[in-house]
Amino acid sequence: MERAGLPAVSICTDPFVLTTRAMAKAYGFPGFEYVSIPHPVASLSEEQIQERVLAMMPDLLRILGVEGLE
Repeated sequence: MERAGLPAVSICTDPFVLTTRAMAKAYGFPGFEYVSIPHPVASLSEEQIQERVLAMMPDLLRILGVEGLE
């Protein structure tokens, strides 16, 4: 998406931060910003997922360049 000029954000859980950084570097985006959330996710309730999404929204919007809409 980024190569096509479309802003994108990767979301990963904490155990995958090193892999996320390595992949970004390998694909030519060493400074690629992403959002990291606590692991695990699969066992969360709908309400817990909603809480995590709301907590990461400011970072997602900032990375996408959509500030002021939090």
